[in-house]
Amino acid sequence: MRECDVLIVGAGPAGSTLAWSLRQSGLSVAILDKKSFPRDKVCAGWVTPEVIRALRIDLQAYGKERTLQPITGFRISLMGREQLETHYAGEPVSYGIRRVEFDHYLLQRCGARLLLGRELKSLQREGRGWLVNGELRAGLVVGAGGHFCPVARLLGHGSTGGEQIVAAQEIEFQMTPGQRAACRVQPEIPELFFTPELNGYGWVFRKGDHLNIGLGREDNVKLSAHVQAFRDYLIESGRLPPDIPSKFKGHAYLLYHHALRTVVHDGVLLIGDSAGLAYAESGEGIRPAVESALLAAPIIAAAQGDYRRNNLNRYAELLVQRFGKRQPQQGLVERLPMGLKRWLAGPLFQMPWFVRKILIERWFLHRNDPPLSA
Repeated sequence: MRECDVLIVGAGPAGSTLAWSLRQSGLSVAILDKKSFPRDKVCAGWVTPEVIRALRIDLQAYGKERTLQPITGFRISLMGREQLETHYAGEPVSYGIRRVEFDHYLLQRCGARLLLGRELKSLQREGRGWLVNGELRAGLVVGAGGHFCPVARLLGHGSTGGEQIVAAQEIEFQMTPGQRAACRVQPEIPELFFTPELNGYGWVFRKGDHLNIGLGREDNVKLSAHVQAFRDYLIESGRLPPDIPSKFKGHAYLLYHHALRTVVHDGVLLIGDSAGLAYAESGEGIRPAVESALLAAPIIAAAQGDYRRNNLNRYAELLVQRFGKRQPQQGLVERLPMGLKRWLAGPLFQMPWFVRKILIERWFLHRNDPPLSA
């Protein structure tokens, strides 16, 4: 019978960051994931410099064999309206990555025992620990498997259908020479297109030879039709060639303020999207996932093998300190009548100050958030 102190279920950025942060703790750590790596992951795929610094990634070394697209500006608009372009001098404000490469890189350096291509099928309580799949004993099980994480389901999350999710569909593909020549999207300037109701946005982002297109909405009714209309709009406006793929992949996630997930229990802790940590305004999940792992690591180490809830509750408190209190009820903007939101959005999205300082820097880049490091 194999044993470990900490079993992390999910090998994405949250799980691999937690293992990497625990590598000097003296704890034996294993990561279980039903996929083999490298694996495709549906994600727009950009990370801010704060994520790079927190993870101590050498950009020059990373970029030698992997996609690393500097971002120096954005084009922002309401769907079908005139775009407002914003540029930044100096260091790139973000970097485009491919999740198939980024996640594999983080996993390879994390230092944990890797149990890949193996699904979590059963969890049985044994004293203060767990028997996993009838073959592995672990003192603590960490859920890092995204919105549909099986460890989150153990705590009763995601099985009743009562959660207010954001649903998205996107695609990332390598362009042919002809598609590259016809694509008008500039690699260093992703383009964002917000819905008139402000309940979601679409994007098109070029990373070298690869193109990522997607649309996410809090209202997921007829999502496929909205995605198809967005794809058609990009083609008709001349941004993209007409022969781009039409089959998009879907995924879901929870916005932090609307998530009601319990993040700690006896012998259990949730990080990343399994805890429902995506930023409310942008839907970004990578930075919150990484930071949740960095917050969890010292709490796990300090527990000294006693993973009862009382010894893990500090992690839940740190999440509130970092990301604010949960607000499960609709906020002021969400409660506004649809007509009023449409009326307000038009002028706001034509104001350079609002687009630059609020939408981009505060909501998307989170430049006002203090750095958090391992």
